[in-house]
Formats: sequence, structure tokens, C-alpha cells
Amino acid sequence: MELLQWALPRLRMRWPGFRKVRRQVCKRVDRRIEELQLSSVDAYRSYLEAHPDEWDVLDGMCRITISRFYRDKKIFAALATRILPELARSVRASGRRSLSCWCAGCASGEEPYTLAMMWSHSLGQRFSDLRLRIVATDVDPLLLERARLAVYSPSVLKDLPAHWRERSFREGPEVDRFHLRSVHRRDVEFRRHDIRSAPLQEEFDLVLCRNLAFTYFVVSLQRAVLASLRSCLVRRGVLVVGAHETLPEDAGTRWTPWPGVASCYLNVR
Repeated sequence: MELLQWALPRLRMRWPGFRKVRRQVCKRVDRRIEELQLSSVDAYRSYLEAHPDEWDVLDGMCRITISRFYRDKKIFAALATRILPELARSVRASGRRSLSCWCAGCASGEEPYTLAMMWSHSLGQRFSDLRLRIVATDVDPLLLERARLAVYSPSVLKDLPAHWRERSFREGPEVDRFHLRSVHRRDVEFRRHDIRSAPLQEEFDLVLCRNLAFTYFVVSLQRAVLASLRSCLVRRGVLVVGAHETLPEDAGTRWTPWPGVASCYLNVR
């Protein structure tokens, strides 16, 4: 724990965000100490100071990968009933035929695939002239590979509406493994990208960055990420953050909370 409190600021991360998940990170650090055949946490701290490349390893160990389908039901309900329909009408009025979404920090694909299912089961018939295009990014190549495989355990499907689960997945040959049907995968493109780096060079109508930047990053890095996300949003596009996250206090008047929907903000540039 003391190691994390010392190391996190150097990684531009903040300790309060890790309080509930610190055990996950500490277990990874313990395994790394054993792998390096070091005697203690203090020895690992000295190793970090003597081996600059090890900071990248520690950075990877600090990535929190907890995810599941339909996580934060109220946000997804608002997306289905209010936000996506309004964005779709705006896209249609502009003469475009594609509504673009970016899921930043997509982990194993649960969030982008939830959006794809939502469009198919709830909105696709109403907006049959439009395509929902989803770009999903993460910094971890192993997570991206899992996302592309789209094979999941029952525990991450438990929050999905029952009819979505029944119509969207098939049981695989493995025990307790469910495969997402290809119809929900075809419009999701996975890319490796670190949101701490340069923004994507394209525009989106909807950006989801949940339970990542505004939980784990220091405020100065939050501001930088927010600027990058905003540069990728069309005017009146929507940013969605985690249910327990807020934007930095000095985010200013460029963002307007979506009326009656927590964690959703309009880009009013």
C-alpha cells in the first residue's frame, strides 16, 4: 500500500481512485516481486529507482480491468431512451448516414458490445437508415484480443436484459462460455490506443470514457484527457463518464450536463 502511495503520483495517477481496488494491484505487485526474486516491497522500490523501464511494467499492473455488460443500468437506459435517439435525429438531419461512437478504455469489449446490442434490439428499426459505428480502444493488447474473440463467462452477462442475452449469445463448446453473435460484432472496430497520448484523429457523436480517467488519473492529466476527448466530439456531441465520476472543477462552460441524466455532458463549443 505504501509503495502505491509513493509510486502512483509518478505515474500521474491518484491514490484515492485505487482505495477500493488496491488489493488487485497489490497482488500483481507481489507476483512481480516474486518473479524478480526480490526480498521485499522496499527492494522492489529500489529496483524501480535503478531500472527506469520497470515503471512501464508497474503502469501495466495498475490498470483496473473490472467490467461487465450493461454496467450502470441508469446510464444505459438514458442512452437508449434519450441520448442516442436525439443524436440519431441530429445525424439524420445533417444528411449523414452513420452515428459514430468511441468507447475509450474498452477492456474486454463489454461496453461497446452493449451499445451494439442496444442499437440492434432497441433502436435499429426506428433508425433503419442509419448505422451505429463504434470504435473501441484500450492500451492493453491482451484485453483487445479477448474483446475481438467476444467469448464471456455468465458473471459478466448478469446485468443484461434477459431477451438481449438470449438473442445475442450462443453457448460455445467450452463450459460456461457464451459467444456473442457476429451480427453484434460487425460494426465494432477495436484499436490499441492510450488516452494519455494524442487524441484520435476523427470526430464522434458520442464518447464514453467511464471509470478510468476521472477515477484514476491526477487532476492535471484529467484535464489533458478531457481536452483530447473534446477535440474528438462534434458540436453538441455527448461525453459519458462513470456513474461516480465528475469532470474536473475547472472544466468550464464548454460542457453542459445533459438535463436529468447524471454523468452525461454536452459539448457546447
